[in-house]
Amino acid sequence: MIRPLSIVWNFDPVLFSIGSLDIRYYGLMWVLAIFVGAKLFDCFCKREGLPEKVSESIFVYGTLATIIGARLGHCLFYDTMEYLRAPWTIITGFRDGGLASHGAAIGLLIGLWLFSRKNKLPYIWSLDRIMIAVGIGGAFVRLGNLFNSEIFGMATTLPWGFEFVRSYKWLHEFAPAAVHPTQIYEALCYLATFGVLCWLYFGRDLARRRPGVLFGIGLEGIFLTRFLIEFIKTEQEEFEIGWALDMGQWLSIPFIVLGVYMIWRGMTRPAEVPAPVPAATTKKQKRWRIR
Repeated sequence: MIRPLSIVWNFDPVLFSIGSLDIRYYGLMWVLAIFVGAKLFDCFCKREGLPEKVSESIFVYGTLATIIGARLGHCLFYDTMEYLRAPWTIITGFRDGGLASHGAAIGLLIGLWLFSRKNKLPYIWSLDRIMIAVGIGGAFVRLGNLFNSEIFGMATTLPWGFEFVRSYKWLHEFAPAAVHPTQIYEALCYLATFGVLCWLYFGRDLARRRPGVLFGIGLEGIFLTRFLIEFIKTEQEEFEIGWALDMGQWLSIPFIVLGVYMIWRGMTRPAEVPAPVPAATTKKQKRWRIR
C-alpha cells in the first residue's frame, strides 16, 4: 500500500542551552510577540500624537497581564485539581509549560483597563489598537507550538499533513498517519486578521471613526478561527474526550459573542469625525518646545 504524501517534522525545539536550562523557540516566539506588539503600540501613539510615556507603560501593563493571565488561565481551565492540590507549582512549574490563550486574553483585558485608567484614555481606544498587536502575536505563539510539536490536529491524507515524530502523543496515537498542522492553520488566519486590521486602521482610519469595530473584528478573527479549527484538533486534556465542544471552544464563545456586539455597536452609532493625524515632529521642533 502506498502511503500518502506527508511532511516529517523533526524540528529540535531547543534553541540553545545554558547548563541545564533550555532556551526554546517557543519562548523566543513569545518574546517576539511582546516586542512586536510594543513597537506597534508605539507606532499608534506617535501617529496619534500621544506622549512617549503612554507607549512605554503599555509594555509593562500588557506584558505582565498577558503572561500572568495565560499561566493562571491554564491552571484554572485545564488542570484545576492538580493546581489546587499543589498551588505553588503555578510558579515553580512554569518551565514545564502551561499557557492558555483565553487566559492571556482575559489578563490582557484587565491590564488594558488599568493602563487606560493610568493614562486617562478611553478603554475602547486601547482595545481597538491592541487587537492589531494580538493578531501578529497570536501567529508567533502558534509557530511556537509548531516548533514544540504540540497542539496539532486529527489524522489526514492531505499532502501537507505532518508527522510529528518528536511528539509522544503522535507516536502513540497516530503514527504512522500524518495529522493536520493546525498550528499553521491558526497562524495563517491570525496573520490575515492582522493584515485586515492594519488596513482598517491605517488605510480607513476606522479606529477613530468607528470606535469598537476594530476590537470586534479582531475578536472574530482570533476566536471564531479558534472555535472552527478546534473541530479538527486533538483533545488537549483527557477530560475533554467525548465532549461535543472542547474547552477551547466553550471559552471562545463569549469572545465571539462580544465581538459581534462590538461590531454592531460601533456600526450603528453615528460615525465620529477624527481630528487630522498630527504631522511628525522634527528634532528642531522638539528642542524648541523644551525651551
